[in-house]
Amino acid sequence: MSTQPLVGWHVEDGVGHIVLNRPDAANALDSATALAFNNAVAQAVDGAGGTVRAVLLSARGKQFCAGGDINEFVARKNDLERLVRAMLDGLHPAMHALATLPVPVVSAVQGPTGGAGISLALCADLVLASTAMKLRGGYSAIGLSPDLGASYYLSRRAGTARAKNILMTNRSLSAQECLAWGLVDELHEVNELLPAANALARQLARGATTSFGGIKALCDSAFEHDLRAHLALEGAALARCAASAAGREGISAFVEKRAPDFSLLPLEAARKPA
Repeated sequence: MSTQPLVGWHVEDGVGHIVLNRPDAANALDSATALAFNNAVAQAVDGAGGTVRAVLLSARGKQFCAGGDINEFVARKNDLERLVRAMLDGLHPAMHALATLPVPVVSAVQGPTGGAGISLALCADLVLASTAMKLRGGYSAIGLSPDLGASYYLSRRAGTARAKNILMTNRSLSAQECLAWGLVDELHEVNELLPAANALARQLARGATTSFGGIKALCDSAFEHDLRAHLALEGAALARCAASAAGREGISAFVEKRAPDFSLLPLEAARKPA
């Protein structure tokens, strides 16, 4: 029996790495893997803004994540509703916590993903994928509806009409189609994806986390308010940044014509705008 964790977690150069590690099962989420994922996210939350200044979500093997583990669903078919509810009771709060971290989150999608794997891939602020990546809804093909935010992220990134198309027809989208539809932000050759994602995550980890937290909160809530209310939120966030150590360092560096050093500064701004 393998002693490797189902979901790895480690911190390096300010980047918290969450690594799906069930390659022989297409990194599908069974009960044990879901629990391991929840625990990894909890560690990311605990370290955010301190030792963890960015998060990189990746997976081992040829597939990123096939979604829920159908084999476990079949084995528990007489008790499937209880199984699903128990898994989602932990996964949904973890997904919300990951998506709303006050530090940048990057995903590296090296291969095919579907079902709940879509949510894991697209919950990141920046989604990098390899040319071997493919995306397929899969839910309606087995009589289920989306979970973990798949319908939310597909609608946000590609629009409602295209989200319905993906989820109802179960068509398989190529990496190039995903890029054209806005589902991913960058494409890289397979052997270049993880180095590129690591480099981006490390770059972000050296940046101003106070600024990043404000940017995330403002962009994620942009469709929840009218312009007047959003301008007020922007003003409050900017004032907090201006009063922060990161703001002082950034402005001083600009005036002194040097590169700013944000790496040792604490996270000072709350996730949600006032």
